[in-house]
Amino acid sequence: MVEYRIELVGLPVADVDRSRAFYGDTLGWPVDHDQVVSDEIRFVQVTPPGSACSIAFGNGISEMRAGSLRALQCVVTSIEEAHADLSGRGVEVSDIDDQPWGRFLYFADPDGNTWSIQELPDYSKMTASQEEHGIDAPR
Repeated sequence: MVEYRIELVGLPVADVDRSRAFYGDTLGWPVDHDQVVSDEIRFVQVTPPGSACSIAFGNGISEMRAGSLRALQCVVTSIEEAHADLSGRGVEVSDIDDQPWGRFLYFADPDGNTWSIQELPDYSKMTASQEEHGIDAPR
C-alpha cells in the first residue's frame, strides 16, 4: 500500500501579514517560509510545534473564501496546558468541552478559520457508560 501523509494544508486568509502575525507571533508557531514568488504569489508556511503537518497561506495560494475553513484540529496531551497557553497569548479560546471521546477547546484565527484542540481520552479508564455508547478503546 502506498503511504499518503498529509504534510501541508492550505488556509484561506484575507490579509497575509495579519495571518503571519497571528500564527507566527501570537500563537508562536515557527514560520518555516515567507516567500514572495511574484506580484501575485506569496507563500507563508507555519508548523504547529510537534506537528508533521504544516499550514500554508498567502496570496495566490487558495481559491477558497477567506475564513471558510472550519475543519482544522490539533491533538495535545493536556487540554489545560493548551488552554492556558492560548489564553496567555491573548487568543480568544472557548471553555474546555468534556466529551466521552475527548476533551476539546476551540478558537478562530482573525479571518474566522476555526480550530479545535483535542485531548484524547484515557481509554484505560473508560467508564461503563462510555462502553454502553459504543466508544471502544483503540486497537
